[in-house]
Amino acid sequence: MADSVKHLAVLGSTGSIGQQTLEVLRAFSHRFRVIALAAGNNSDLLKRQIEEFKPRFVYLQDEQKLHSIAGAGYEILPPEAMANLPLVDTVVIATSGKAGLLPALAAVRAGKTVALANKEALVMAGEIVTAEAKQHSARILPIDSEHSAIWQCLNGETTPAARLILTASGGPFRNYSLAQLEKVTAEQALKHPSWRMGRKITIDSATLMNKGLEVIEAHWLFEMPFERISVLVHPQSIIHSMVEFADGSIKAQLSYPDMRLPIQFALSYPERLANPQLPKLDWDKAASLTFEPPDCDSFPCLKLAIEAGKQGGTCPAVLCGADEAAVELFLAQKIKFTDIARLVEQTLSGHQSISRPNLEQIIEADAWARQQVLNYL
Repeated sequence: MADSVKHLAVLGSTGSIGQQTLEVLRAFSHRFRVIALAAGNNSDLLKRQIEEFKPRFVYLQDEQKLHSIAGAGYEILPPEAMANLPLVDTVVIATSGKAGLLPALAAVRAGKTVALANKEALVMAGEIVTAEAKQHSARILPIDSEHSAIWQCLNGETTPAARLILTASGGPFRNYSLAQLEKVTAEQALKHPSWRMGRKITIDSATLMNKGLEVIEAHWLFEMPFERISVLVHPQSIIHSMVEFADGSIKAQLSYPDMRLPIQFALSYPERLANPQLPKLDWDKAASLTFEPPDCDSFPCLKLAIEAGKQGGTCPAVLCGADEAAVELFLAQKIKFTDIARLVEQTLSGHQSISRPNLEQIIEADAWARQQVLNYL
């Protein structure tokens, strides 16, 4: 096989980001080879992916269904072990929640290139993950559209950025009153106006928690103090983020809102590949680009996340655990949309943070937060 072919492990292959990653790989089958696929519990889709991409290693989190995918020609291997495979050049972390933390750590410790879509790995353990990446010469390439935009704006610059500006669509309830937000249903919240994403991240986008997590991510990815990271609501989702420099100049990255573009850039970097399947902006139809500050009174999750990031220690892990538990309750119709922020705030308020935690303490803080949410309920 040619040296130019990149060998990939795709963790979370049946989720939204995983499926879109495979769409990109499908368009460039001569440039990429799938070595390993790991999924959650969608055994039917994983079977179809195995038949098409023919990986050597597979995994399904749902142990009851694990043996139903067993077949000749490949072997079952856990995600952390996939991240260590000598055959693999790039590990795509497309899982959501804390499930991405240990595989991400395994990948950077193995010196791999990590195409990272999972927010929680850096939010929960950013100091540990980035330190391990530096020690083992691993590269973390962001798949999130906002962080990909910042990365692209910084590429080629020889002086550091003065400020990072993350854009947010504002979600489907940007103009809702507090009374209207109280009545939001899961069905409504799952209809994002701009992006095709998984269920958890779609709810996080609706509460603006997602943007708060991205601020913490940007802090670790680009070594930027929280005071120099800001959020701006941009409903058209055309400008994906901006970087301001010392002279006042601002660079922005613009494109049609399609996650396959930042995925492809991370996988093909440093090249840019022509992909006719990706939609392009039609400037004749782009009427206007508007901006407004985020409403932290109506959407307190953004402020809660940024405050947890600034406090550091185990607070970001508690933030992630509480949010994930609360979102699950909302999707199960056990709490209201506005209860997500209330439960997260209560959980953070009751937490005694540990500064400079080790990995075990981070995982324990996450588990504690999940249980606290259930206790408050």
